[in-house]
Amino acid sequence: MNSAEQTSITDGFTLAGGKAALAAGLRAAETVLATARDRLGARIGEAGAEALDAHQFAAHGLAWMATNVEALRQTLAWVDRLAAAGRLGELESLIAQAAFGEYLSQILGGIPLSQGEIVRPADLGLDRRDLAPFDAPGPRALMQGGNTIGVRRRIAQLVADGQFGDWGLDDVTHDLVREQFHRFADERIAPYANGWHLENALIPDALLGEMAGLGVFGLTIAEEYGGLDMGRIALCIVTEELSRGYLGVGSLPTRTEIAAELIRNSGTEDQKSRFLPGIASGAIIPTASFTEPDAGSDLGSISTRATLDGDVYRITGAKTWVTHGARSDLMTLLVRTNPDRPGWRGLSMMLAVKPRGSATDPFPAAGMSGSEIEVLGYRGMREYEIAFDGFKVDSRNLLGGAEGEGFKQLMQTFETARIQTAARANGVAQNALELALTYAQERRQFSKPIAEFDRIAGRIGWMAVEIMVSRQLAFFAARLKDQGRRCDAEAGMAKLFAARTAWSAADAAVQIHGGNGYALEFPVSRLLVDARILNIFEGAAEIQAHVIARALLAERN
Repeated sequence: MNSAEQTSITDGFTLAGGKAALAAGLRAAETVLATARDRLGARIGEAGAEALDAHQFAAHGLAWMATNVEALRQTLAWVDRLAAAGRLGELESLIAQAAFGEYLSQILGGIPLSQGEIVRPADLGLDRRDLAPFDAPGPRALMQGGNTIGVRRRIAQLVADGQFGDWGLDDVTHDLVREQFHRFADERIAPYANGWHLENALIPDALLGEMAGLGVFGLTIAEEYGGLDMGRIALCIVTEELSRGYLGVGSLPTRTEIAAELIRNSGTEDQKSRFLPGIASGAIIPTASFTEPDAGSDLGSISTRATLDGDVYRITGAKTWVTHGARSDLMTLLVRTNPDRPGWRGLSMMLAVKPRGSATDPFPAAGMSGSEIEVLGYRGMREYEIAFDGFKVDSRNLLGGAEGEGFKQLMQTFETARIQTAARANGVAQNALELALTYAQERRQFSKPIAEFDRIAGRIGWMAVEIMVSRQLAFFAARLKDQGRRCDAEAGMAKLFAARTAWSAADAAVQIHGGNGYALEFPVSRLLVDARILNIFEGAAEIQAHVIARALLAERN
């Protein structure tokens, strides 16, 4: 960073104004967001869902604007926590000002919804007068000097030793958990991950046993059922570190958490006592079975039938994209128990016990058959399409003991699933950053390491910024969930932002590797295909944006 770009460091900041500038930038962004929400709300009026669909591009643009604003809000909260603890250093300060410089500039000039889709202020009904808050000294300074190439180069220099900034954890237990699983991922996962991926091998049973011994599957389950009851911040930390090693391993706690939350929130006491201890110990491997070949995000059109026959339900139909479908012991199975009630009202959730399959006999249960869906990435558990033809489920295993509650029960898990996906995405992104940094330091071209070139250093610096911001969004949503507060919009924002961050980081890491990044032997090639799924499962980016926009407009009313 040259003398024109670096002023004296005050409170850890290189940018004149420090935290005051960040606060001014956030106020400007919040003001513009409120105006945009009012303009879109006026366009949609009272027409409801059809009008929102008719203005989908603008609505999703509003969602992304709100996500950027929340990212800034949580970045400033992170800075405040670090400052209060005396831990705010140059790296953290630069990360914050770079984030503000970039996301304020995006709100003013155009926010990318995807490659080739840029939403401009005019798309949201904003004119130059509405953007006047950005003309104040704080926001203007951030946009002009917060995210220069000099700033990004300095960030790259500061992370060169593999220290990527203080996470802002305020619980010593969380720090210890992170250290433990960071080492576990480095020693027990990362060295083998690319081999598992290339061979499309299942994650070894021995590793699942080690994870169970560390309490991975009982992190949020109450102690009375054999869990650790540590909450979702701890779950986010563990998930991110495991995913940093390998996305497939980091996704195992997500499968467990979906089942545990369904049973914890909606199960009978008999169901809790029969299933939660086994899930917590790792003796029961659960899987989620919701999606159908003709029903993706439109769960109300599910057609798989469950017909009561004495003391069992007989299941008929098909499910797809069942992760870990063969090696699982328990399926959370969304079915239609009342064909006369259309849409979500006729749906119920079953806790379907099944025998664990093997490599030679993946589906040994009567009335169940399946075939593997070959996928680009996200391996280690395998994906299946499963057909049911009279498969039996004990009537005691109707979740909650009442029919017609399945959709509402499932909706309660969406927040956690999306927070978990954000944590998984952050782990993939962090892995990409670490691989890119190591390669850039070791690879020499034109007589020097490529890490010394502007474009390479700038990419590494920006990856460090965006990952830290994404992490703070995930932690924020997790805190809300732990407090028992509804957080569907915040969880959606965390997932939306993190999925884009993971894809951007993986793409940048492959580019830094050059031709080697396209070679299967280099783990970074795996990250590209792993990162791609994160913007699709647990609610595609378009679904997330729609959920966020709907929540924003509901707040306006």
